[in-house]
Amino acid sequence: MSNPKLSVVVTRRLPKAVESRLEELFDTQLNKTDTPFTHAQLVDALQTADVLVPTLSDQLNAATLAKAGKQLKLITNYGSGYDHIDIEAAKARGIMVTNTPGLLSEDSADMTLALILTVMRRFKEGSAALQSGKWQGWAPSAFLGTSVGGKTLAIIGMGRVGMAVARRANAFGMKVVYHNRKPVHPEIERNLNATFYEKLDDMLPLADVLSIHCPKTPETDHLMNAKRLALLKPTTFVINTSRSQVIDEPALIDALEQGKLAGAGLDVFEKGNMVDPHLCERDNVMLLPHMASATKEARIDMGERVILNIKTYELGHRPPDQVLPRR
Repeated sequence: MSNPKLSVVVTRRLPKAVESRLEELFDTQLNKTDTPFTHAQLVDALQTADVLVPTLSDQLNAATLAKAGKQLKLITNYGSGYDHIDIEAAKARGIMVTNTPGLLSEDSADMTLALILTVMRRFKEGSAALQSGKWQGWAPSAFLGTSVGGKTLAIIGMGRVGMAVARRANAFGMKVVYHNRKPVHPEIERNLNATFYEKLDDMLPLADVLSIHCPKTPETDHLMNAKRLALLKPTTFVINTSRSQVIDEPALIDALEQGKLAGAGLDVFEKGNMVDPHLCERDNVMLLPHMASATKEARIDMGERVILNIKTYELGHRPPDQVLPRR
């Protein structure tokens, strides 16, 4: 007699091909409405499923995980970032956690360059004038932006995404400097034409564009506070496609309103989808709704990695993408 299929609960809609495969392989409960789970629904899933497939909108803190049933042994996060999951609390309850790393780097880097070009070349303003019917035709002084080539791109966090951004910046003729916990391998540094700065405060005054690509940790929470934002030149553009908490958002807004920064491109916000209206009102700020990795290819790849992690666990092996508590 064959063993019963694993019970899998998926908290959001995934690409159809991924959902179909999950239903073929496991006893899968899908979220047909794509409405984010309420806390009660999330707790119910924790108490009934063998495997939970959450997304970043599901807050799995210690108090919530304490309500999980003994049958829950695996949380396979649909996404690379996992700061919405208390890894220590999960481990204490014998729950393994996996993620989907390394699949979003190229698409995220593309989005980063798109934001850089948009704010530096004033694409948002030009498009708005054209679509509103206010454009009166070409003029030599209209919509003058800032050249990208020859400018210094300062990167905070030289991981997979940071390196992908640096490669693209090289193609645009930008000079790359970076701050990281430690320098990357010398050969990688040479290939990226990147210069390491051990002290963040020494790098910031050099930036024509500051691009943030570090994870959310206690050390990076409000890493770019008012004091550090003040180290940037008034001609600097700030780009963030990583984690919103890395920037003190009110301090960023204040710097923009006082003309202490040239502009910003943001894909993440401190209050999630409750975007501060002061950001929405600014012509020199481009806002995107967390779209950095939003491609069909990336979403399917993420789903396939989730399935691989579940199937590997089901076969009695350690999943390839197990997340361990930070030490």
